[in-house]
This record gives sequence, structure tokens and C-alpha cells, in this order.
Amino acid sequence: MTGRFDEIYNRSIADPEGFWAEAAQEIDWIEPWDKVLDDSNKPFYRWFAGGVVNTCYNAVDRHVERGRADQAAIIYDSPITGAKRTITYAELKDEVARFGGVLQGLGVEKGDRVILYMPMVPEAAIAMLACARIGAVHSVVFGGFAPNELATRIRDADPKVIVSASCGIEPGRVIAYKPMLDEAIALADNSVHHCVILQREQQTCDLTPGRDVDWEEAVKSAKPADCVPVAATDPLYILYTSGTTGQPKGIVRDNGGHMVALKWSMKNIYDVEPGEVYWAASDVGWVVGHSYIVYAPLLHGCTTIVFEGKPVGTPDAGVFWRVISEHKVSTMFTAPTAFRAIKRDDPDATLLKQYDMSHFRTLFLAGERTDPDTLHWAEDKLGVPVIDHWWQTETGWAIGANCWGIEQLPIKAGSSSRAVPGYDVRILDTAGHEVKRGEMGAIAIRLPMPPSCLPTLWQADRRYIDSYLAEFPGYYATGDAGYMDEDGYIFIMARTDDIINVAGHRLSTGGMEEVLAHHPDVAECAVIGVADQLKGELPLGFLVLRAGAAKSADDIVQDVVGMVRKAIGPVAAFKTATVVPRLPKTRSGKILRGTMKKIADSEEYKTPATIDDPAILDEIRQALKGVGYAK
Repeated sequence: MTGRFDEIYNRSIADPEGFWAEAAQEIDWIEPWDKVLDDSNKPFYRWFAGGVVNTCYNAVDRHVERGRADQAAIIYDSPITGAKRTITYAELKDEVARFGGVLQGLGVEKGDRVILYMPMVPEAAIAMLACARIGAVHSVVFGGFAPNELATRIRDADPKVIVSASCGIEPGRVIAYKPMLDEAIALADNSVHHCVILQREQQTCDLTPGRDVDWEEAVKSAKPADCVPVAATDPLYILYTSGTTGQPKGIVRDNGGHMVALKWSMKNIYDVEPGEVYWAASDVGWVVGHSYIVYAPLLHGCTTIVFEGKPVGTPDAGVFWRVISEHKVSTMFTAPTAFRAIKRDDPDATLLKQYDMSHFRTLFLAGERTDPDTLHWAEDKLGVPVIDHWWQTETGWAIGANCWGIEQLPIKAGSSSRAVPGYDVRILDTAGHEVKRGEMGAIAIRLPMPPSCLPTLWQADRRYIDSYLAEFPGYYATGDAGYMDEDGYIFIMARTDDIINVAGHRLSTGGMEEVLAHHPDVAECAVIGVADQLKGELPLGFLVLRAGAAKSADDIVQDVVGMVRKAIGPVAAFKTATVVPRLPKTRSGKILRGTMKKIADSEEYKTPATIDDPAILDEIRQALKGVGYAK
């Protein structure tokens, strides 16, 4: 007997056009679509072809018109600066319309690109929505990205206007944005017509005469902009993700399909109702910030939180609990690395006892694989369901999830649950054939993918095919490796390039990390494959120890070597681990395993632009030298 989830999922695969046409009724259309799915130019599928919409209208204006004018749309909470601000839907409409008028006054028209290089302040979301309002295509670049990386994106997107701020603020330091912006524009050799600069009181900057305009001054004299109708298939935004060639890939997101999928996800995946407070603790520079700080919560009529802080250190490992308690958050979405940091600094969750968490129902984790130890810790301390789910910048929303608003299926630690309705997920061998349940393989999605997934790359159709579709014809290659169990649960074990080959045995670094994470004194860990003349590759572990670890570092290393041998077997050849003070990560929390491997193998590498703190790489190099690597 199938349950409600199975019925809905099966219908989405058997009748995708009927399924998504029904979901699209939740969106206000200026003109209806001619065709739900246009497959006339495969593999470039288009959803809701012929439809005309406006994303900003659906996210803001319609809520004002239908009784939510006085409801909070955005709560800004900055423990770094101490600033807090609540913006109602009515206020948000006014601010977005005025900033849309600023952009139009600077010559921005439908289809023009606008780059946003912003810190985590409400104005970042306002600028995104203003672009959507006037039909411009925004491209958000993480605030503080190095000038060369910003220049690359300026060259590719060719923006008419760049919106930025005088500075960003990190714990203990102020980061001046304007010098980096000026350098990037010069490096790009790009004729950016104008920059709009938000002056922050922590550090102001000089404006370039004739090019730069002050945000506050410009808004005062701007004529509010109306919503501009755009095609459902027109791009809403470009979001750059790293590419193997060093040239970033511009992920394109359309207007129509994006809205339909995100609106559907709020109730069906996250089980959130309009009017509730939903918090995605991420950054607008990442896809999570686009989808679940800005667009999805507002499309659904929720209150969303813009948080300028860190899970620890602003001021302590209890700041997440304070925000949840103070703002009555019902559902939170963040990265597993945030909870590993909290667990490391406050292993007994002592700070949690200070706060009323009675409104809090569910925690969702994504961004990288949630190890079972972290999941169980969060479940135990919070007393709510903790749901790992899996998705990518390319898809814009979850591929695998426990769809809590449809049917609350059993939670399996280590799994991102079942494929979400609309996604036909398969596990393939190197020849493109499906493997048996329980066997490891490349995870792929049968085409066409559901709404919101990238239709192509910005001005790079051929690269889109080569990057995602060429490896397995008829499928989108996710680049992730793992297996599916007998119940259809997906287990993401590694990126396909994180499968290591030890003397002919294909082994998952994720499986080894799962074992290491079970040690009571290990707060965080990573495993990479390092070159070995005899066996091809050998696994090497990195351990970050919990505050107040009961054992010595040497004893813990001995313990984990024995644990891997017992859990996976001698075939893993896991003999070496090193203790490090921290792991190198991107600002979104992904561990830079590829960079660590290059250091270990004494290969040349480029410091990733997304790295949280480049100084960590020197710490990694020293630790590797201590165990005979990084010559």
C-alpha cells in the first residue's frame, strides 16, 4: 500500500505537465502559458513557455493587496553591529519600488544585468527584488570576494549598474568593499555606467564622481517603479558557481518555473504556513540565500530573517537559539558545518537552556552531507526533527528531501531521504547503466528536470551540455556519488571526484568521515585521498577536536584508525590522521578537500576565492608536513 508521498511522487513523474500546471495555480500570472513544458529544442527544456509574470509582484505586491501589508516581511538581525529592524510587506513594497526607480533612472531596462556586491543587510534583498520588479537580471556576488573574482563576473555578465556597500563587517574586523570594487572594475576593463553605494556607518567611502551614486540620496528623489511584465522563460538571475577551468559558470534561473517550484516547496518540503517566521541562516551570495532567504519565504507570505552574524563568536554559540527564540522562528535551514561549530564550542548545549524554543518545530540541514553524529546531536539537544536534504546551485531547490509537509517519512541518519517530486533520480555506473540498490555509483537525474532547475549557462549553451549532460546522455550528472537503498532513500557519500581508488577498491571518503565523526572527542573531520606509489591512493584524515577533549591527540588518532579498520575493514588502508585547529572551508561551509589534496600531494594550487580564511591553508600544510606529506 503506497502512502501519500508515493502517490504524489509517482504522479509528478508520470504526468509532470499536469502536476506542475496544478502547482502553478499558486502563482499570479499576467498571461497564462501556451505550453507547460516546451521540449521542442532538447536538451534546452523550458517551463511555462508563453506565460507572462513578475516575480516581485508575487513576492511582495500581492501580499500587500491581500491583507499582509502590516505583517513583517523581513526581520534584520545583526549581532555583529547590534542593529535590528523589521520591514513590513507594505514598507518592503515601497522600498523595492523606489530602488527599482533608482535603477531605471540610471538607465537599467528589462533584460539588463545588475551585479550586487553586498553584505548581509536588508538592502541586498531590496536590490534583488527591485531588479525582479523592473525585469532586470541580477547577479549577486558574495560581498568581499577578491577583485579578480569579481572582475571575472563583471566581464561575463556585462552589468549596466553595480550595487554595493561601503563595507562588510566580520567578527572583529571591517572589510572595505569600495577599494575592491574599484579594482575589479579596472581589471574587468568594463564600462560600468554607474555604481550605487550603500554607506554604512561603520566605515564610509569616497564616491567616484560621475559614476557612483549614494543609495540614500538616490532613493529620496526616485520615482517608484511599477512591476514590468516578463516572460516566464526570461532570466531572473545569474548566479556564478566555480568551474573546473577556473572560469566560473553562470547558472541561469528563469522567472516562471523558479516561482512555481519554490512556492510549492515551502509547504510541501518545509511544512511552513504563510505568516510564519522562516529562517535560512545563509548569505544572499549563495543559492540558499536566493531561494530561501529572499524568494521562497516571500512568495509564500512568510516572514524571513536576514541575519548578519556567525553561528559562534557573535557573541557565542547560543546566538542561533537567541534568534529562534526572540523572533519565534518555526523552521530553520542552515548548513551542517554551523551545527558542528556550535557542537564544538558548546558540546552540552548549555547555552540552549537560556532560551524559549517552544515555537521551533523543524531543523533542515543542507550544503554538504550531514554526518549522523551531528544529526543525532541536534535531534537530542533541540528535541525536534532534524532533516538532511540535498540540492545544488544548479537546481535552486531540493533534489532529495523528507517532504515534511506531504508525509513525515522515517528519518534515516546519513541520508537526504527520497527524491523530491519532479526529480527522477537514478544511480548509474560509469557506462551509464543503473546499478543495483545499495551499490555505489554516480547520481544522475533523468531529463527533463523539474521547474527552477537551470535551463542553461549564461551565454554558454555548449558548456552547459559539456558540463552536465554529456557524461550520461539523457541525464543531468549531479557530480555527486552515492547509493539508493531498498526504500528509495538517497545516500550522498562524496563528490564523484572524492571517490578514492585504493589498490583497485573504490572507496567513499564520506563513509570514512562518518566513522571518524563518531569519536566523542572529534568535533569535525575530513578525509582525502593522497597519492601513493604502491596503492594509487591512500586515505588521510584530518581531525578538529572538541573543546575539552578527554584524550590526547595521539590517542585520538590511534582510536580513529582502529575505528575505520573495524567499520570498513583493512581494505580501506586508513593508517594516518592528523589533528588540525580548523578545516579550510568556503564561506558557505563546504570543506575544501580538493585544495587539501593538492597541498598533500605537493601540487600547485590556487587559493579558492570562496575560502573563509586563506591563513588556514598554512596550518594545513604544517600539519601535513608533520605526517610526511606536503614536501
